[in-house]
Amino acid sequence: MTQSIVVHVGQCGNQIGCRFWDLALREHAHVNKEGLYDEALGSFFRNVDSREINGGACAVGGRIQQLKARAVLVDMEEGVVNKILQGPLREMFDSTQLLTDVSGSGNNWAVGHMTYGSVYREQIVDKLRKAAEHCDCLQCFFLIHSMGGGTGSGLGTKVLSLLNEEFPDVCRIVSSIYPSAEDDVVTSPYNSVLAMMELTEHAHCVMPVENQSLVEIVNKIKQMSHTRRPESVIRGDSAVISGQGGLSGTEKPFDAMNNIVANLLLNITSSARFDGSLNMDLNEIAMNLVPFPRLHYLLPSLTPLYTLADVSVPTRRLDQMFSDAFSKDHQLIRANPKRGLYLACALMVRGNVQMSDLRRNIERLKPSLPFVSWNQEGWKTGLCSVPPVGHSHSLLALANNTCVMSTFMELRERFTKLYRKKAHLHHYLHVEGMEQSLFSEAVGSLSSLIEEYHLLDATKGKLMPDAPRLCIAR
Repeated sequence: MTQSIVVHVGQCGNQIGCRFWDLALREHAHVNKEGLYDEALGSFFRNVDSREINGGACAVGGRIQQLKARAVLVDMEEGVVNKILQGPLREMFDSTQLLTDVSGSGNNWAVGHMTYGSVYREQIVDKLRKAAEHCDCLQCFFLIHSMGGGTGSGLGTKVLSLLNEEFPDVCRIVSSIYPSAEDDVVTSPYNSVLAMMELTEHAHCVMPVENQSLVEIVNKIKQMSHTRRPESVIRGDSAVISGQGGLSGTEKPFDAMNNIVANLLLNITSSARFDGSLNMDLNEIAMNLVPFPRLHYLLPSLTPLYTLADVSVPTRRLDQMFSDAFSKDHQLIRANPKRGLYLACALMVRGNVQMSDLRRNIERLKPSLPFVSWNQEGWKTGLCSVPPVGHSHSLLALANNTCVMSTFMELRERFTKLYRKKAHLHHYLHVEGMEQSLFSEAVGSLSSLIEEYHLLDATKGKLMPDAPRLCIAR
């Protein structure tokens, strides 16, 4: 049995992480009716006996005593973490898993990375080690953070580099929330580009998610909920839109957006948490989808984004689910994969879906999806028998596609507009350890990444035909 640890950094990271744990508990409660601590729960939760002085761990197979999330929560403000500790999930975390400050990073990557990264380095490493010591076979670290703020981008990438130092052989999968062009943090282009240099260097896989894409998806869901057609009715207990649980209080505008990212994490971890006819190991994601170490940005798409009124979904809708996964409307980043070149693609299906359905849809979609010439069969598939709560089945597609460079080019352009005027630069250069050369190095790293994608994309019109088969002479 393997275990994974989820690290939330910053306000956004902790809000999404909290939502993930809430929904994960719902899924396990839906399946585990007898209240036993099984291997599925053990992959992301510890079972401790609070009656013992040090909260001794309980063996797999016994009754659930008290579940603790395999998580580390880091934030340089107390607000979100305090709300979590006052909410319904408060018993899932203890002081050994929490690290907070009061002043925040002031939307400054340098403060998060250089200042707090130095001050709290030993404490962060200590909490990560303690979380790892509770694992029998540590398989993966999941890091959740945002790119636009100071703590998420700066301290988040510092945590990533520490994971690389302390646990170099453990897979590091990052979910990064990218700011939109209309972001209210003026310095977000600086923070994002500086953070990207660290992501490119230290992560095994990065799943970029754009705020603007999430806004459009949530608006689309709301629009569907207002229609009167029976086939468009959204179930109230849908894992995508339900906002209750986790954080106490009234639902905020960004809660629905956080739900979508939490569902992305639910789907990618489903094979580690539940049985299936074709389970996909978390280590296999990087192994099969990342042909070159720097090109590890995987475009996520989720379908369905809402729950249909009828639970029994006929084959026609199942096929539509596969088609939706490759449309730009279901991407969690504003990009059209059909205009780019696929290096590889993973399909992670949940629910009552047969292997024959999976193969049939791959064969149906292959002609319309341009794959790189040397990896025409670059598909990785996983089947998990347990669907999300409120769904009959779901699909997560992770595509390593060159179309992601359009997002990176837009980010570089926004960075350049500020940097050309040296606007707001003094806020960063006043931080001890921060040099102006880091800005040039970061944008150079991003430009190099874009160029690597561009060189591959340029081969799209030059697909090599299959070599003719050898004939046996008669």
